[in-house]
Amino acid sequence: MQRQDLPVTRRGDLTDEQWNRIYPYLPVGRKGRPFDNVRDTVNGILWILRTGSPWRDLPPVYGNWNTIYKCFARWEQTGVFESIFKILSEDADMQDVSIDSSCCKAHQHSAGAEKGALIPGLQNISE
Repeated sequence: MQRQDLPVTRRGDLTDEQWNRIYPYLPVGRKGRPFDNVRDTVNGILWILRTGSPWRDLPPVYGNWNTIYKCFARWEQTGVFESIFKILSEDADMQDVSIDSSCCKAHQHSAGAEKGALIPGLQNISE
């Protein structure tokens, strides 16, 4: 078996199980030019969202950055991602979800009191 024949899984790409869950909800093959590889397009979009990189820095292994950006913009405008999120969140397994206060940080000025306002029930110490 040659090296190029081996299946390649890039870190952060969708697994087969994840891909099989979202593929039916993607608007593929409806109009226009067909995709070469829809899965690479979705993985490219996820790479951009995960890394926060500019579109032009998308690795070429995912395809042309401009093509993937146009697909992302079209799907975002038509609500594809929102509908996938709603569908997948309906049967989400919430057993292991928890929020720990150690991961919720607030700025020191986020208490919400107006600057210089007196707090009811507290006496001014300088009086």
